[in-house]
Amino acid sequence: MSDAAMNDALEVIGLRKRYRDFRLDSVSFSLPAGYIMGFVGQNGAGKTTTIRCILNMAVPDGGEIKVFGLDNRADELAVKQEVAVVFDEIFFVDSWRASDVQNAIQGFYTRWDRARFARYLSDFDLPPDKRVRELSRGMKMKLMLAVAMSHGAKLLILDEPTSGLDPVARGELLDILRDYIADGTKSVFFSTHITSDLERIADYITLIDAGHIFYTGTKDGLLEHFRIVKGSAVDLTEPLRRAIIGFSQASTGFTGLIRTDDLRGAPAALVTEAPTIDEILIHISKDGGRS
Repeated sequence: MSDAAMNDALEVIGLRKRYRDFRLDSVSFSLPAGYIMGFVGQNGAGKTTTIRCILNMAVPDGGEIKVFGLDNRADELAVKQEVAVVFDEIFFVDSWRASDVQNAIQGFYTRWDRARFARYLSDFDLPPDKRVRELSRGMKMKLMLAVAMSHGAKLLILDEPTSGLDPVARGELLDILRDYIADGTKSVFFSTHITSDLERIADYITLIDAGHIFYTGTKDGLLEHFRIVKGSAVDLTEPLRRAIIGFSQASTGFTGLIRTDDLRGAPAALVTEAPTIDEILIHISKDGGRS
């Protein structure tokens, strides 16, 4: 195994999974230890299927998944000690208090830390005597994070955790994630539709479309690799038209997404600007995920 692979918190290699009306097609990406990766794509792109395969909740048709060098299936028990998961819905019993949550969960983990859990409850201003049903959505999310981060896990997997949260609660969550990875040994794999959160916090982005990886790499690399391009009809050459992703034309001109390298030799009159992650997603969805 390469040194690079040994330093990866998560490595997905050639992952394949077929359903009747959908398939993951040789999905590959890696998340280095100590960083946050945003996992983005439109609904139905394959995010949930990929996460289910990582967590061994779905059996792949091919490929490998490694967590800190361990095979997620052959070494499942060891992997589960290193992984914590927060979904967009809470699965704790409505009548439970924080102590009930701890008593129900701690037996599954060899490194559960009661003092750390108590510290998170205090840091997150979580009232220990309130029942789950009495907590706001933001408080429920903090409770799930407190549980996730109290058993020494080094990889935190988040599936739409900020959905339905107000901007203040989302900001608090992002601060928690920054603190979580601060020691350089922990990593976060963060699936979300709220790409503005990723622009604030992610180091890496993996963009999936229709079961294929469209891009995986650094966030800065993604935003530097593409440009929004606009121009009038007289500027539109055939090579330029073929290079534009998510091409849109109106009476006043055209617009689309283009790789920065494809702008070489383009008409000087073109207007170009840096895209947001949202704009990249919108344009590749228009174009059917053409890579």
